[in-house]
Amino acid sequence: MHGPAAPTDPEKMRDSFYIMKDKDIYGAKMDDGRGIQYLYQDCERLVSSAQITGGVTDEDQLELLRSVDGLKKLVHSIGISVETKRPKEKVAFTFQMYGKHDLYGGGTKLQAILRGDGAEQKIYLSQAEWAEDDDIPGQIYVILETPDETARLNVRLYLNDGYHAPKTTGEEEIAFESAEYEQMIADSCVSCGDSKRLRRVIERAKRGEEVTIAYIGGSITQGAGAVPIYTQCYAYQSWRRFQKMYGNGENVRFIKAGVGGTPSELGMIRFERDVLRDGSVKPDIIVIEFAVNDQGDETQGDCYESLVRKALKQPNEPAVVLLFSVFANDENLQERMIPVGMHYHLPMVSIKNAVTKQFYYGHGAGRIMTKNQFFYDIYHPTNTGHRVMADCLAYLWEQACTSDETAETVLREPLIGNTFENVRLLDKKDLYRNVQIQPGGFTHTDRVLQCVEMDAVAEPVPEFPFNWHYDGTDTAQPYFEMTISCRALLLIFKDSGETDAGRADVFVDGRYVRTADPFVNGWLHCNAIIILNGHTGGSHHVRVQLQETDRKKKFTILGFGYVE
Repeated sequence: MHGPAAPTDPEKMRDSFYIMKDKDIYGAKMDDGRGIQYLYQDCERLVSSAQITGGVTDEDQLELLRSVDGLKKLVHSIGISVETKRPKEKVAFTFQMYGKHDLYGGGTKLQAILRGDGAEQKIYLSQAEWAEDDDIPGQIYVILETPDETARLNVRLYLNDGYHAPKTTGEEEIAFESAEYEQMIADSCVSCGDSKRLRRVIERAKRGEEVTIAYIGGSITQGAGAVPIYTQCYAYQSWRRFQKMYGNGENVRFIKAGVGGTPSELGMIRFERDVLRDGSVKPDIIVIEFAVNDQGDETQGDCYESLVRKALKQPNEPAVVLLFSVFANDENLQERMIPVGMHYHLPMVSIKNAVTKQFYYGHGAGRIMTKNQFFYDIYHPTNTGHRVMADCLAYLWEQACTSDETAETVLREPLIGNTFENVRLLDKKDLYRNVQIQPGGFTHTDRVLQCVEMDAVAEPVPEFPFNWHYDGTDTAQPYFEMTISCRALLLIFKDSGETDAGRADVFVDGRYVRTADPFVNGWLHCNAIIILNGHTGGSHHVRVQLQETDRKKKFTILGFGYVE
């Protein structure tokens, strides 16, 4: 899989307005064989675009657009997308500031390299190296690999906190009731698999029996990009659809367990706590969504299949549905995951199969919606995108009722692996009989944690609150030790990127294994890494120790995942 890696910290939804919307551009041929389009922003052009295209009427905001200092005060980031006839070709975008003294050479150039596939990319103004000579926003120019061809350009300004943009319309309304839309949704159904399990749940719901639908995944399952996140996310929408289609009153329960920026490597550890609620819930349908989170999976699919098997093993024999989300660059990991679904005859839904082919300009695909309508950012869907995902799942429910699939879900030998099929969480709350812990300086509890919106609740709750925290004060004991009987072990630690965070080295049985680095991702979330993966069980000594230069810094062990 190429392109963006698993999502970083999901951004909050910011107000924005377009200064260019589906703007036709033409690449005039340059000496090097490429094409260029200049779009001047000086002499009130930027202000005019904000008024006409963006609908901005606030005079204070318009005034800020007249200078670089004002632009930096108003604008958080600039979102750019380009659609060309060759979606994979590179497009170079530059927003050039003019200088006070050196008009064309003294100002900052805000630049990005993107593809002509319509996927939005952002330039963050806080990350720019601003020139002292900056004066006014000057010009935008776009360089296309292929000259003498047209393309479409979108540029929008995302606003800093405290500023608001008017609600505007401009894109064609999506024909949700059209035959074309219905066909797009139908294209999402990879396989109905063993539909008997789904039919059984549907029949129980119709009879008024209590049934539960659970969703586990990354930030898309959490609801990133949806506003409000807890009622417009695909999980909530599809649950409500199921309830309306088959429920009787309020007999369909809802479990949502999405955690942003995390793969199945962590999901399999969270399963008992976040999906089964420590045994208090027996989900009848379990939707697993990790197709855009698992690029960094150390096991290349073993963790994912282990999670699938963990779900399938439940004694009430739930219907397990594999859902494949997609990034705005049209990529996901369904080619790795579909064989797992086929292996166990599972129902599968691909959002990539549904929406990708109809996005492109100049291909006669009968476009139903644009990428800007479907995607909030390069990772996450808008409310519309979440609706599409919910519609795709609802289509699967309908198809299950009429499917004549005869294959049966059987927990057969693993296709990739099942090393972590029985992995369990170990933290201060959920201890394990075969462990002895000597916390050393890790005697505190960290309360600055990644928080997520679970189920249909708006208030986010902290992930892994029962942790072991080293606060940097007990420099004589900058370590945590435990002796544990297991054959595989994962460390879950806090990523933060904060300047007071320290790096810790991990030792197993006296041997250095790896370094837990809270700066690799650079934002507040939970990171799971494998520190032991043996074929047979045994007693092991584990030591997590702050590096010598970081003894006065902080580190948090959120928990462990162990396999006996």
